[in-house]
Amino acid sequence: MSKEKTAQLRKFVAPFEKADVKASVRQLVNTIPPAILFWFLAYQALDISILLTIALSAVTSGFIIRMFIIFHDCTHGSFFKNKKANAIVGTFTGIMTLFAFEKWKREHSIHHASSGNLDKRGVGDIWVMTIEEYVEASKWERFKYRMYRNPLVMFGLGPIFLILISSRFNRKDARKKERNNTYLTNVCIVLLYALLIWAIGWQSFVIVQGTTMFIAGALGIWLFYIQHTFEDSYFEDESEWDYVKAAIEGSSYYKLPKVLQWVTGNIGFHHVHHLSPRVPNYNLEKAHDSTPPIQMATTVDIKLSLKSLRYKLYDEKNKRFVTFGEVKHLLLKNAVA
Repeated sequence: MSKEKTAQLRKFVAPFEKADVKASVRQLVNTIPPAILFWFLAYQALDISILLTIALSAVTSGFIIRMFIIFHDCTHGSFFKNKKANAIVGTFTGIMTLFAFEKWKREHSIHHASSGNLDKRGVGDIWVMTIEEYVEASKWERFKYRMYRNPLVMFGLGPIFLILISSRFNRKDARKKERNNTYLTNVCIVLLYALLIWAIGWQSFVIVQGTTMFIAGALGIWLFYIQHTFEDSYFEDESEWDYVKAAIEGSSYYKLPKVLQWVTGNIGFHHVHHLSPRVPNYNLEKAHDSTPPIQMATTVDIKLSLKSLRYKLYDEKNKRFVTFGEVKHLLLKNAVA
């Protein structure tokens, strides 16, 4: 994409990059109190029916996802104009959603700077192998990859690993500020959970909080997965990689029913978000509707998104995702050779 077109797109989106304090505060009010309320109702429902508790926990998880989007905006410095306000709200919502603000901020910025770049995979991404890499990999490496891409593992064990392990520990190269923020987040989570367990008992806590966070985690992984995994998604080597193309062609527009769009904080407009992370979530739809050039992004609805579960490997030659079945003959050919 030419520099002129890139500059033009950025100019179109620029007006939507301004945070609105009233809109941000309003979103905090219609997200955090309802999350607490439905969590409490889920606990109270234990005296009535475990199924009712699970249903109310599922509703709570929707608000947790919405809270995570607020956290996500804060890491980009887009939720408030003030840097300190973003850090405070980001750290608080990070504690509530079980993510460390500074850790996520750094890893996610790397994701934005390298999304779709085949030479810079590995940080903040869903693991993607090309056909060539998969065919040439050892049996053990292929087994690990197949397990990783298995829906039961990705959306079943994935949330548990993400919440209990990867989000609790710093990276080896983390700086002091990032490390301290992770420690602070972990300590606050332990204190909060200890208080809740003391108040309602560990069994009730595990049922309500466990169900809530597992569903929220699974749906969060799903959103991230589908918005970068569709048949003709964009991937290029470093020499050919283009930031704007990666945003528009490598991120989908996940068209959801209005209720789900609200719950997910408009993150379905992922192409807009990748084009300009400074656009607050409440302005993403406006930016999309007002900028015809970015409306060319691949549109995925719920029915079509389910088909993406079949896509496992990226075909560099034909620029599309393929299934494991489509490369089976290559494995056999390689084994014979």
